[in-house]
Parts: sequence; C-alpha cells; structure tokens
Amino acid sequence: MRVTTAFKRLLRLDGVNVIAVEFGPSMVVVTVALRRRRLICPHCGHGTRFRYDTRDVEKPSSWRHLDLGVWRVEVRAALRRLRCPAHGVVVEAVPFARPGAHLTRDYDDLLAWLATRMDTTAVARLTRVSWRTVGRACERVVATELDPDRLNGLFRIGVDEISWRKHHKYLTLVVDHDRGVVIWGAKGRDAKTLDGFFDELGPLRSGAIEAVSLDLGPAFIKSVTAEDHAPQAVICADPFHVVKLVGDALDEVRRDLWQALRRLPGDRWAKDFKGARWALLKNPEDLTDAQAAQLAKLRRNQGGIWRAYEMKEQFRAIFAGDLNRDQAAELLDRWCARAQRSRLAPFVKAARTMRHRRDLILNAIEHGLSNGRVEGLNNKVRLIVRRAYGFHSADAALALVMLGAGPIDLKLPHEHPAAQAAA
Repeated sequence: MRVTTAFKRLLRLDGVNVIAVEFGPSMVVVTVALRRRRLICPHCGHGTRFRYDTRDVEKPSSWRHLDLGVWRVEVRAALRRLRCPAHGVVVEAVPFARPGAHLTRDYDDLLAWLATRMDTTAVARLTRVSWRTVGRACERVVATELDPDRLNGLFRIGVDEISWRKHHKYLTLVVDHDRGVVIWGAKGRDAKTLDGFFDELGPLRSGAIEAVSLDLGPAFIKSVTAEDHAPQAVICADPFHVVKLVGDALDEVRRDLWQALRRLPGDRWAKDFKGARWALLKNPEDLTDAQAAQLAKLRRNQGGIWRAYEMKEQFRAIFAGDLNRDQAAELLDRWCARAQRSRLAPFVKAARTMRHRRDLILNAIEHGLSNGRVEGLNNKVRLIVRRAYGFHSADAALALVMLGAGPIDLKLPHEHPAAQAAA
C-alpha cells in the first residue's frame, strides 16, 4: 500500500485526495487536493465553476489535524479563489474544515468536547494549542452546529440570569422546559437583553408560548408582557426565588439578633447562638443531630427568631405540591397578614413583595411550573465557569454554555457515522 493511500484512510478527510506526505522531526505534513471542480463560498455556499485566481502555491493553506501519537499532523492544500455575489473575492471552502479555521473539523470537535469536561489550561496542554485557540474552536462549533430550528415548537420556557464573571457580568439564559436544554443566551440581564430573544423568535412563534417561569425581577416581566412579545403567556414566579426571598428575610433577622447578642456583656449568649444559621435555613428533614438540638433550644426560648423560622416553614409548605390554586391563595393571604403583623422589618418587606406578585406565585402553583430545571442547568453552567477559571468574553462563556447545557449533540471524531462504518 502506498503512503498516500495509507494516509488517506488514516486521516479520513472528506472530499480530498492525498497527493504527498512529508515526514519532519516532529510533524507530518500531508498535502491534499480537492476532488470537486466547483468552487464553493465558505460563507453562503454559493457555487461556481469559474475561479478568480489561484492562491500562491508556495504558501498553501494549512490546517492542524488530529495527532498521530506524539507526531503533529498538518494538512496543506493549494486553494483557488472565487468571486461571490454576496461576499466578494474569497478563498474556496474545504469540506474538512469550518470557515476561517486553521484546524480541521475533527480537531475543532475534539477541543470543544474536551472544553466541556476539563479546564482550558489542561485542554491546551493536552492538545498542544493555546487557550485562545480552544476558545475560538468552541465558538466555531457553536456557530455551525447550533440548530436554527431549536426555537421552533416552544410552549413553556424559563428565563434566568447567571454570572459568568465578577463585577456584575451576567448572561441571560432561556430554557425550554419540555426539552430541558438552554436554547438561547445573551450578555446582560435587563429587559433589552430578553427583547433580543423575542426579536429572534418572531411574533408567530412568540404567540405559541403558553407559560414563562422567571424570578420576581421586573425587567424580564416587562419584556415578556410587551405587546409584540408574549402577552398571552401565563407568567409563573419561580418558587425557588420566592422561597429564597423568605429565607433571606429569616437570615436578616438572624444577623440582627447575632449583632445584638454580641453587644451584651459576656459572650455566653453569643456562643450559644453561634452556628444557628444552618439550623434555621436548612429543611427540617436535612438537619444533623447537633442542628436539630440547637433548633429545639431556639424553640424553647421563643422570641422573634423562632417566629421568623415558623413563618419560613409555613411559607415553604405552600409550595409542597398538594394544594390547588384556591387553597394556596388562602394560605398565602394568611401568611402575608401574619408577616405584616410580625414587627419584623425583613418579613414586612417580603410580605409586600408577595402581595405585589400574588398572581404570579399562584400561577406557578396552578401550572406546576418552576425554574427548578433552569437552576439545575445553572448549576451545570456554574461548574463550567469555575472549571474554566473565568472567561475573557461573554461570547466564549456562552459558547461553552451552549456546548455543555444546550441542544448541541457534540460527537467525537470516532463517533461520526463514517468512522463507525469504517470500524
């Protein structure tokens, strides 16, 4: 078997013939020629049989391919140029690499897959590329593999924001509740950011949305209820954020009591109260023995902190899932009345918020819709962000989010149908 034939089978590059193989000290250079005669624009797919000219053969185009053991593999080809009606004079596309890339499609896919499971520095060391190259490969994969039809057939969606960097750097993510994947994302967390989603969705598809789950912030509500967006959709306040609001009120009462105990002469009371945070905030069924004992001591002492704990548990019971809308409405109204009479400022404030968003909370209970799936995906996104040790751009963060939690079914080179058939 000739060397060129062997490398044609080894590299498995679509649409080319291997015409030469050169072995260097640490790299194998494989020269290929395209089999097709038509020239294809890499940006729009426009095809023509007429070339504009041929690029300098002394400086052929090159792409990094999958390594052969410790040997680097570089693919080279002399390409032609064409005049595209939309993009002017461009270099023809090749079937084995994405437009503008200096890596083959297989190498892009490998880097993107590794980036969703390892930190970028480790990926760069393993594959012998820079971390910037890893980021650009992820962006290329998302740009070409993200299905434009992913926004079709949306009926129930969830909207939430997540931090991708310190100093209030956020991404807004939209999740399809039925498929359980992130379908859209953008930099920012205001109404204008979410407007971009509805602009891309269009009025016809927006009109099919039946329910939207989100937090209690006014920005997303303003965008969803806009006349040309989804005013017909039922807006459901996410129970996670609602219960968290009451938990934050309890924690604020706890902090005020802690500061008051620290000002007392002696440190006996402050020591007894130390570590009570988790005993108060955790669900009763998750308490350790020590935390349960501390909670029992607080119950015996009564006072404002115990009343705050009781109200937190009473509010949590509203979302237990065994109440209909009317029953939940009655309990919610009774809770708000008690909170406003409690003389605990954080709970008085929380009760005002609950009254203001009463219909949204009851919608969530009636439809059984929450951002629990969104929060689950957000935990996955947070893991991706931590593992990457931060990002330098929102686009890079969003690319990894779409790869790790989006609708892209990313396959490794050996998992493609052609590779499996050959095996």
